[in-house]
Amino acid sequence: MKNIFLSLSILVLTTCSCIKQQEGVTLVDSNKFEEQMKEPTSQIIDVRTPDEFAEGHITNAVNMNVNDRDFESKIATLNKEKPVMVYCKAGGRSAKAAAILRDNGFKQVYDLDGGMIGWNDANKPVEY
Repeated sequence: MKNIFLSLSILVLTTCSCIKQQEGVTLVDSNKFEEQMKEPTSQIIDVRTPDEFAEGHITNAVNMNVNDRDFESKIATLNKEKPVMVYCKAGGRSAKAAAILRDNGFKQVYDLDGGMIGWNDANKPVEY
């Protein structure tokens, strides 16, 4: 019985650690993202390409393509003590950007779950 309990405990802990968010990064839905945007200290970063950004972006977002060679030098212009909010089209590139931000010492990083697709599905405002 003890062996079964121990095995199940290990299985649960292993499973939980696989789905855990990146440490220092908070994955938020479009409502929480929009709420956090209202904080005057929030820095909003769109990590898509300039062409994607031009097709519509979140208000007050700054375009910093995560796949550009100079991405890290661009994020160096941000304040590490203030919240940084990142998003992309669906969530893959923003997760990459969030990890880079965290690794570069940013304290509060918010990643939009579902990216612009989720934002649009929730009928949130977009600028062009």
